[in-house]
Amino acid sequence: MHPLTIIGLGAAELDQLQIGVYKKLKAVEKIYVRTMDHPVIQELQEEGMTFISFDDVYEKHDTFQPVYEEITERLIHAVSHEPIMYAVPGHPLVAEQTVQLLIEAESEGKVQLTIEGGQSFLDPIFGALRIDPIDGFQLLDGTSFSIHDVNMRGHVLIAQVYDSFSASEVKLTLMEKYRDDYPVTIVTAAGSSLESLTTVPLYELDQAVEINNLTTIYVPPVENDLDALRDWTTFRRIIATLRGPDGCPWDQKQTHESLKKYLLEEAHEFLAAIDEEDDFGMVEELGDVLLQVFLHAQIGEDNGYFNLEEVLASISEKMIRRHPHVFGEVNVENADEVVANWDAIKKQEKGEQFGSLLKGEYRPTSSLQTSFNYQKKAASVGFDWPNAEGAWEKFWEEWKEFKEEVEKGAPKSRLDEFGDVLFTLVNIARFYKISPEEAMIHANEKFLRRFQYVEQKVIESGKSFEDFTLQQLDEFWNEAKTLEKKEK
Repeated sequence: MHPLTIIGLGAAELDQLQIGVYKKLKAVEKIYVRTMDHPVIQELQEEGMTFISFDDVYEKHDTFQPVYEEITERLIHAVSHEPIMYAVPGHPLVAEQTVQLLIEAESEGKVQLTIEGGQSFLDPIFGALRIDPIDGFQLLDGTSFSIHDVNMRGHVLIAQVYDSFSASEVKLTLMEKYRDDYPVTIVTAAGSSLESLTTVPLYELDQAVEINNLTTIYVPPVENDLDALRDWTTFRRIIATLRGPDGCPWDQKQTHESLKKYLLEEAHEFLAAIDEEDDFGMVEELGDVLLQVFLHAQIGEDNGYFNLEEVLASISEKMIRRHPHVFGEVNVENADEVVANWDAIKKQEKGEQFGSLLKGEYRPTSSLQTSFNYQKKAASVGFDWPNAEGAWEKFWEEWKEFKEEVEKGAPKSRLDEFGDVLFTLVNIARFYKISPEEAMIHANEKFLRRFQYVEQKVIESGKSFEDFTLQQLDEFWNEAKTLEKKEK
């Protein structure tokens, strides 16, 4: 197997090329290069050196990944006949995807590599920007990075930004997290005689200056939390501050127990926003739910019992374990099989359970949810009607018994029989995959809206409720129903 030597052309012109690299290049007759578009290439050509480039491959593909893959395949084919040298811009191990693909091929025994030096483009960029990487920095690929990768509190360098189109993609990605006018610097040809630095507001990134393959985008660290309101770290710091020594007295005294009612309230308000199809409302209400999650996590950390990382690890591990059809080798045909697998894995995780099957299913804040939980748990071991028809028959049986108690029974027996009616209604809801708790919330909200309309009509009349008959009030109610249907 012939060796494939990879060497770096440095970041700029011939004057900045390392002498050792220069000597090795001069000693070779034929050199493959990823692209001819590099300042040092023209100067080396003037000295009589010849190059075989892969610029033609760029014309064949619409995205970069197949370009890099084809270049890698061609190099592996070429080196099977003779030893070759492959020269890349900068340093071979910094932001050079073809080299990473070759290293992967080497691990599979397809090629033998020797990787030589070369000045990375990072060195002159650090110098041009006057930044110290020890403060923390990221180097991201402009063709593939996600905003979730970005650390807003460190120096961010984005390479592989070749033209206004790729710069536009970078801009749109950054604007998912940074404010539109956040200052960014366009660094071109750092370390060369053509070096230029242009700082512009983010929204002008793809319009300000000409961008080429020697361009790197620099995003400075945020200096205050107001510049990073879309960053998870910011919200965590806010909660820690509120709970800290100089924080808010109300937040400081909260416990898991005192916050229980707020979590329920915020969850219900979020459900209401869903029912109203209010996207902006969902954003606000989901934020309130998130506040409760972070507060509980911070209380756990303050008390020394757990922290947010443990919460994230727990749910992440659970999602991976219980989705083997996504993260493993299990195949499923439909959602029902997914649920069956979930329940089986959950049962295996918990191991043999002692005590009542209904243990832990009681919900002190909701009798409807408790009923639903009890029935669902009992059904999991076969204690259930085979279909909804059985549940309906049981409902009519209980309804008849309740009516009999209303006619001739005592208050206590009426209460008991009415409870049985409600219990069978929850069972019917379960068969039709309806959440009785959510249905009741929806019904309450609907009643609130319509009754407030009735109240408004009474106020507009200048009269009081006593001045209207039930029939007249019911007409207002029907008007509210009609208006709701028109708005849908």
